[in-house]
Amino acid sequence: MSLNTVNSSTQNAAKGMKEKDVKVVSKRQTVTKVLVQIGLYFFLTIVAIAVIFPFYWMLISSVKTVDEYNLYNPTLWPTEFVWGNFKEAFVGELHLGQLFGNTVLVGVVSTLLSLVVTVLSAYAFARLDFKGKNFLFGAMLATMMIPGELFTVTNYITVVNWLNWKNTFAALIVPFLVSVFYIYLLRQNFMQIPNELYLAAKVDGTSDLKYLWKVMIPLASPTLISITILKMMGAWNSYIWPKLVTSDLAHKLVTVGIREYGFIQDGVTNFPAQMAAVLLVTIPLLIVFILFRKYIMRGVSRSGIKG
Repeated sequence: MSLNTVNSSTQNAAKGMKEKDVKVVSKRQTVTKVLVQIGLYFFLTIVAIAVIFPFYWMLISSVKTVDEYNLYNPTLWPTEFVWGNFKEAFVGELHLGQLFGNTVLVGVVSTLLSLVVTVLSAYAFARLDFKGKNFLFGAMLATMMIPGELFTVTNYITVVNWLNWKNTFAALIVPFLVSVFYIYLLRQNFMQIPNELYLAAKVDGTSDLKYLWKVMIPLASPTLISITILKMMGAWNSYIWPKLVTSDLAHKLVTVGIREYGFIQDGVTNFPAQMAAVLLVTIPLLIVFILFRKYIMRGVSRSGIKG
């Protein structure tokens, strides 16, 4: 056997072993990838069940009877559907219609006023030059590190003891018109707009307010939509502050009213009717989030590119 033949045989054998090793490694990688995907989807399924189950429980509880709801062993599907719980939520002692009206009023007014404050503040920090701008903006950002509970205490003393605004819509609206986070978010978006547009507008004699209205706001509309939705949702879900500054039905919001009013029959709390009221309150927010979630994500993502 010649030397060339031996070398050829050796090379073929090495090549075959190498191809075999590659196939083994590729097979292991495929198996590993499949196992990782299975584990990932299993984990996501568990998380999804944990998130969805409270909503499912609220839904089925809203159509149960009081006796079935109070069973020692809870049922996962109602044996009898009681649609009258929703009627009880509206026509009972809860006054859900009035609570809805109060909440919508506070949410709309506070959102509109907050947008005006946020737009003007963000524009000033992004485009105008004045002494102490950076220091003032840094001081505002530093307030985000202070726990919100401390602001609740100081705001309560100011609103109730000094301004005597207890049981007024002003107490529900004014203290939270300024949001440092929203100002920061919109400022970052404004700073992404080329400065050449501003200089060209000034050459044409455009005022700052006109430039803001005609150029800045249209270009920053995704972020403004996000701020509007988040502010409205925050006003709708607010509980601690409205509970502190309101004690009469004429000014209570829906979150506080559901917890405090009605649902007691013959000394027994009608939890199914209470769940029906909670469901009616949750549906508007759920619809808003489903319809506008892409605007929320787009607005937040566009505002974090340039610092």
